[in-house]
Parts: sequence; C-alpha cells; structure tokens
Amino acid sequence: MTTQARKVSRRGFVRASAAVAALTVVPRHVLGGEGRPSTGERLNIAGVGVGGMGGNNLAACGTENVVALCDVDAGGYAAKTIAKYPKAKVYKDFRVMLDREEKNIDAVVVATPDHSHAVIALAAIERGKHVYVQKPLAHSVHEARVLTEAARKHKVMTQMGNQGHSGDGARLVCEWIWDGAIGPVREVHCWTNRPVWPQSVEVGQPAETLPVPETLDWDLWIGPAAMRPYHPTYHPGTWRAWWDFGTGSLGDLGCHIMDPAFWALKLKYPVSVEGCISTYWKGLWEKTDPKNEQYPRSTIVRYKFPARDGMPEVKLTWWDGGMMPPRPEALEPGRRMGDDDGGVLFVGDDGLLMCGCYGKSPRLVPESRMKAYRQPAPTLERVPGGNHEQDWVRACKDGKPACSNFDYSGPFAETVVMGNLAIRHPYRELLWDGEKMEVTNDAEANAYVRRQYRQGWSL
Repeated sequence: MTTQARKVSRRGFVRASAAVAALTVVPRHVLGGEGRPSTGERLNIAGVGVGGMGGNNLAACGTENVVALCDVDAGGYAAKTIAKYPKAKVYKDFRVMLDREEKNIDAVVVATPDHSHAVIALAAIERGKHVYVQKPLAHSVHEARVLTEAARKHKVMTQMGNQGHSGDGARLVCEWIWDGAIGPVREVHCWTNRPVWPQSVEVGQPAETLPVPETLDWDLWIGPAAMRPYHPTYHPGTWRAWWDFGTGSLGDLGCHIMDPAFWALKLKYPVSVEGCISTYWKGLWEKTDPKNEQYPRSTIVRYKFPARDGMPEVKLTWWDGGMMPPRPEALEPGRRMGDDDGGVLFVGDDGLLMCGCYGKSPRLVPESRMKAYRQPAPTLERVPGGNHEQDWVRACKDGKPACSNFDYSGPFAETVVMGNLAIRHPYRELLWDGEKMEVTNDAEANAYVRRQYRQGWSL
C-alpha cells in the first residue's frame, strides 16, 4: 500500500469512526423512540412525596436512577428516603424541580396526600414525563378525567398505585368469572376495615393555632386546598380523614378492593350512586347527618351499573367502618369473610366467589365448589413477580401500556370518588351521566364534581 493510500485509508477510518460515534452517542430518548428511553437503559426518576408510600414506590423502582426528590417536609419519613439517595437533588416545590430538572427527568412518582395528586401529575404529564400516581389517582371525578385525557394526549406511560392489579389473584377472578364459574353476576359486595385512624362527621377544625415545624412548608402542603392554620391533626397525621385533603376510607382502599370487580365485570361508569352514613354508639348504628369537615366513621355506598358486553345490570355495594354485608349461608361456619383489610363477594346466578383485599386468595364458595372446579387456562398476561412499579418501568421503556394505565384506572378512579360524592350528599339516589360527568337530578351534588381551587393552583 502506498503512503498516499495509507493516508486515505486512515482518513476513511476516522470518518467512519466519527459516524459510528454520532450514532451511538445520542440522547437516550431518541434511542427508545417516541420520547422513550431504550429498553436497555435506566430511567431517571423523580419522586414527589417521598415519605411513607412514596419511599416504598421508589425502592420498588430500584433498578433505575433516582435523580430528584421533592417533599414539602424534609423531616420524618422523607428524611430517611432523602438519605437513601445521596446523589439525588432535593426540592420542596415540585414546580421548581420540574423546571430545573426537566431535561434530566424521564418519569415521576407522585405519592403526596390525595388533594395534590392531580396538579402535580398534570404538570409532569404536560412536560412529557411518564407518571406513577398513587391511588385514588385524584381528589375529584373531574381531576381523574383530566389526567386520563392528558396522558392520552401527551402519549406518556402511566400507572395508578393499586398494586393488586399486578397480582395473580385479580387475574384469577377475571378468568373464573369470564369462564362462567358462578354464572351471570348481578350483585357484588366490597368491604374494608378502614378507617384505622380517628374520623367522624362530628369533628370540626381544631381551634388552636400551633407553630409550623421548621422542616415543613405549610403553604406548599396546603397546595390547591383552602388555606387553614397548621395543625398536626392534618400533617403528619390523619389527612385522609379530612374532606379538603383526603378521600376517606373509600379513597384509601376502594381502588384496591373494588378493582377485581371493576375489571372482571367490565364496568365503567355507574348510572346511579347512593350513600348513607352511620355512627356507632353504645352498641347501635345510628343514622348521621354530615358536617362535611371530616369523612364519616362508617358508610355504605350503593352503585348501579348498566348491562354491558353481554353481562347483566349489576349492583355493587361498598361497606366500611365496621359495616359488613350479610354473611352468605353457603359460607362454612367459622370461615372468615375476606382478610384483615377487607374483601369482595361476587353473587352469581350459579354460585359465589370471594377474595380478599387486592384480589388475593380468590375461592369459590363453599370450598367444595372450589375443589370441584376445573380452572380454565390463563388468558391474561401475568406481571413478573406482581411488581406493579416494575410493570410501569417496563412500559416507560417499551411503550406497551402498564396494566393499570389511566385508560383503565382513570374511569375506575372516577367511580371510586363518585362514591364520596354520594357520601357528601347522602340518603338520595344521584343519577349519573358518566360521559358528561354530570349528576342529572341534583344540582347541589353536581357542584362538587369539580372542586374549588386556591388561587394559583387550578388545573
């Protein structure tokens, strides 16, 4: 080879190498296509609300990079999570975090109190970030609809934090009902042991004003709710009990317990909802009128769903605060209904099916029916290890929606919090137009489909 040829060859090699480098050193969102990182890369995840459940969600995403943490209170449980990720940048205001870290964040986990879910999640979605949002997704019916439509518009991967939807139990319930194991289902009962915190319609706002802890930004914690003085009964404490911040027992466990029924029975919007509330006093359940400051101690919510997909009309009843459905005669003496957190009882024309919270341990009733039943072959795809967060991580990378993505969990969340609308306006059947998000026979109740926001915090 001549000297000139060798020079040309070396130049060609350098050019070829540069071309290869240009192809390999590119932003990772390009490699995955449609704004997704490639399946072989790690997501950069931010957490908003990182104490308690938020810390658990991030730990379950341990295969990925946690690059930013945001919590209005850097003390308590949040401090433990912050210490676990020393390389992550720490913020109090999610808006500042999203602005400063926009190019560094692929996905956001939202695990704040219920009243701020929607404003945080929507801000992330509108920036093209994938989101994992704790149940019940939103504080109101309208907020759940907004998040569902925004996720669809911006083509991001989503997951609501009802982890039982990734478990095998809920899938077995679906497969057995679709197999006709108990015949057409016309009645379902769902119940929970919640509340396990102090809660009652008889409680009003605390009269005293206490100093705000140094670690807490109270204005940010209040977020979209109406301002009130700080008190530890809200934070850290029992925010679930308060109408302005939580969604009560139904919001806490409804998205876990009602999920197998919503899925297996192919439900969407109810046509009517009716709620009643009670207080347990001296061995008696007494009808109670709401004060609408805290959620009631005990409630019953009755939903009616229309016929759909070859399935008949069905009535679903929610029980909480110690209230329970009647014990079926077919259930063996001494056998427990559900588990520690609650359960579901499907009443079919040809039998009964019962499971625990999250769809766990489904069984036909009585047990002799279960032993004689020949289970169908699985038809629903399983989530490896039932890991709900990892199902979302996988979706962010390969673009196949997670199992409880907002197209499913959005309408489901609307149904759950619609029950709270009935609790707020009890002892009357609210007729519901789900597509229009409208109570058609009660203007007072309809006014609460969309919540009121503090100035500067609206969706």
